[in-house]
Amino acid sequence: MTASAAWDRNATPTAKPRLSAYRRVATHDVDEAAEQIGRIFCPHGLQPKAETARDFLALHNCAAFDGFSINYVAYGGVVTIDPGCLDRFFLVQLPFSGAASIRAASREVATGPDDAASLLSPTLPTRMVWDNCAQLILLLDRRLVEQRAAALSGRTVQPVEFDPAIALAADHGLRLSAHMLELADLAERLGDERNLPAVMAANWRETLLDILLQQPGSGLSEAIRLHSGRADTLPGAVRRARDLLDAHAAEPLDLAELAAAAGVGIRALQGAFRRHFGMSISDMLLDIRLARLNAQLMTAAPDARIIDIAFELGFSHLGRMAGAYRDKFGETPSATLQRVQRSRSGLTN
Repeated sequence: MTASAAWDRNATPTAKPRLSAYRRVATHDVDEAAEQIGRIFCPHGLQPKAETARDFLALHNCAAFDGFSINYVAYGGVVTIDPGCLDRFFLVQLPFSGAASIRAASREVATGPDDAASLLSPTLPTRMVWDNCAQLILLLDRRLVEQRAAALSGRTVQPVEFDPAIALAADHGLRLSAHMLELADLAERLGDERNLPAVMAANWRETLLDILLQQPGSGLSEAIRLHSGRADTLPGAVRRARDLLDAHAAEPLDLAELAAAAGVGIRALQGAFRRHFGMSISDMLLDIRLARLNAQLMTAAPDARIIDIAFELGFSHLGRMAGAYRDKFGETPSATLQRVQRSRSGLTN
């Protein structure tokens, strides 16, 4: 009997499963479910509650794109899922039906439709109990998130940990759930035989990263606002100078012109940058250029050359550029480009 036929023996936890053209797992067998879903996400323990074991069923539909995927996962009965640390990815779980309780490190979160969703960080040990639950799940590659956080906040790459609770009635919850549903709609229109065009995939990555990194509870939102010059507490002169650096990042730095345009002296501007950003003006310019290099490598064409991108961004010394990029993002520019191209190749093979 095929998995699809086995699945049809009993009713699913929700009347209308999403992403049905992307079916990966459909089974009533616990071991099979743990093994097959573990291949898509990560190895995990799966234990049905004894009283509901006869109701067990598992369904996983997965539309995978470049650096992210949208998934529909449903379990019949009450099951305990123990993945430990996810390690390689972040998961946003949007409940469609039933209920789920999540423990992420020391936090306990109860989720349900129209109430709360969950956001699982890769470095936090996680354990979940799903009760006849179906969820739409967004997966985002860990390196993608951490590199973007570094690019936007002025920090080096480091683990990012979010508050696991997402209030669906709050603005950020509404925005995130709306885009997850829109992505599922798009995947269903494409069907399993068609890939998302590279430009569209890049736009979706940018949108999803932007939404995720604005989530409260990580400390990132304020750091990003400060580093980008958007923080309300920044003096006007500092904000103007930061905006000018961003607008003319590919041009040589002229401190005298920058200070004059900001309306202060050079020393005053230098001191203000160190107080408010914790870095010099030249370090800020380097950070802006490195962030743009990372973003362009993430969307680079197969025949792209790092040297061409670097020169366009204002880098004149490739060796120093590569060293600074490695210090910030934890890998060389060529490693980023190769990883992105391998990911795309894996999706088309």
